[in-house]
Amino acid sequence: MVAALAASLALTACGSDDDAGKASGPDAGSSATPGDAQGPEGAGTDAAALEGTWVGLTDGKNVTLSITAGKVALVADQAVCQGDVKDMGEVMLALKCTGGADDRTMGAIESNDGKKLVLSWDGGVKDTLSKADPGRLPTDLPSLPSDLPSLPEMPEAPELPEVPSAS
Repeated sequence: MVAALAASLALTACGSDDDAGKASGPDAGSSATPGDAQGPEGAGTDAAALEGTWVGLTDGKNVTLSITAGKVALVADQAVCQGDVKDMGEVMLALKCTGGADDRTMGAIESNDGKKLVLSWDGGVKDTLSKADPGRLPTDLPSLPSDLPSLPEMPEAPELPEVPSAS
């Protein structure tokens, strides 16, 4: 959490129009690109390993994360967020969300084995997501309850009178 907070402060401290091209440090404000290698603490979390769509439930609500070419889109609960994969000494997700949502603006990758991605967000939220297979429907969806009541029979529609033609 401290690392996420520090990363958040680093992002907000850098970046006004007057500072263009004057960022300090080798990685300041840089976006990670596919293939960027990360240290051993990244747990296999280079930008390329994040590419694709990830889905899951957090607190019973759907979370969908999509990462393509270093760009991130996230839909969670009532929030829609977008941003970038950032290289800040470790790979982070830096997002801006609509509607004032702020619990998923800076995300740290806790683990990623290529099938399961665990993210810790600066707002205290932790998402555990599964990689979605392109072109295949998920198989781990809940099934419908077996004790659903049957629907009532539909009444027959009354016959309508014939309408004379307007010729």
